[in-house]
Amino acid sequence: MKAYIFPGQGAQFTGMGKDLYESSSKAKTLFDSADQILGFGITKIMFEGTADELKETKVTQPAVFIHSVISALVNEDFKPNMVAGHSLGEFSALVANRTLTFEDGLRLVSQRAQAMQKACELNPSTMAAILGLEDQTVEEICEGIDEVVVAANYNCPGQLVISGSNKGIEVACEKMKEAGAKRALPLPVGGAFHSPLMEPAREQLASAIESTNFAMPTCPVYQNVDALPHDNVEEIKSNLISQLTAPVRWTQSVEKMVADGATEFIECGPGKVLQGLVKKIHRESEVSGI
Repeated sequence: MKAYIFPGQGAQFTGMGKDLYESSSKAKTLFDSADQILGFGITKIMFEGTADELKETKVTQPAVFIHSVISALVNEDFKPNMVAGHSLGEFSALVANRTLTFEDGLRLVSQRAQAMQKACELNPSTMAAILGLEDQTVEEICEGIDEVVVAANYNCPGQLVISGSNKGIEVACEKMKEAGAKRALPLPVGGAFHSPLMEPAREQLASAIESTNFAMPTCPVYQNVDALPHDNVEEIKSNLISQLTAPVRWTQSVEKMVADGATEFIECGPGKVLQGLVKKIHRESEVSGI
């Protein structure tokens, strides 16, 4: 069975999607539509922009979404048995399985990016990658810190990202090293994504999601918040809202997809990060990208 997976923020690069734009009339139409929906020339930034321009909040998340979704929709072999996305990528997955239209998905992603930026401005915060510790050890250390610090991204065994206040992450990194972490590396991000500090963004996005039409999906989406397959529209919406303040359970999602019959994982969009994570989670799985 084929599982199509979609990357999150951080996978962007200059030139992303240009080959699709030049080789497919369907892709060109979707790229042009994206410019109109967002009200600025995001395709020009994707194709020619600098790394700094691609890091702008209003650009990064929509750019990864646009590239990921178009990669899937213009591929003639795209016939998913299941889909999943890492954080932002969950929105791409929901367009791929027809739960959301491209237009509605892009609007939600744009609103999500702006809401997250505002939440970051309200609560200065950050994230850090912890390598070489058991998940339970990381969780216990976070719980023992008198600041907001939580496990945010369960990326693969031995690789977990924590999220929280600046002070909390500083203290946590020291304690992780003392506990034997190979690395405890603060990340160059604008805020504590997938933590309680994103509550203002969750509330703002909830309103947008509730007012958007969601259709019955063509195949299950394995969602970040519980790593389980969903095809019930109300459950999908609820989980998507919870996602901003809940951890991304990527390790568990891949394990569940394998348990449910996935033998081939195909990454749609920029980069190969998810392909690498899948191989670390389940070595026997076949991985590729489009």
